[in-house]
Amino acid sequence: MIQIISGEKGKGKTKVLIEKANTEARNAHGSIVYLDKSNKHMFELSNKIRLINVRDHFIENSSEFIGFFCGIISCDHDLQTVYLDSFLKIAFINKDNLESVIQKLDKISEHCKVDLVISLSMDCEHLPESVQKYVTVSL
Repeated sequence: MIQIISGEKGKGKTKVLIEKANTEARNAHGSIVYLDKSNKHMFELSNKIRLINVRDHFIENSSEFIGFFCGIISCDHDLQTVYLDSFLKIAFINKDNLESVIQKLDKISEHCKVDLVISLSMDCEHLPESVQKYVTVSL
């Protein structure tokens, strides 16, 4: 299952994402991973959550990001949820590939039974219709 938290830059998406991750970590039965573009939020996240700085792994395009994401899933059979902050940046998303990347992540999520919570720096009304159905929080 994919959930998207959408809104323009500076609207508080990361705060919502961190609160959601920390709340889930209190009662989680599996592993939780938080992907971000830096280690900036390390001390805001519960120590039960694994923070991965995607930029440390030299990813250069959305295909490499999807491969990286699949690698994370394949290494942890207890993975419950992956939180993706700054999604457009860490996954190298633009208007041309947003729909295809979300569709691919949805297939992976369903097949591997891993939930995804994505922070997306776009207003909900600017998202393609096929992506809008995943929006759970619009700021």
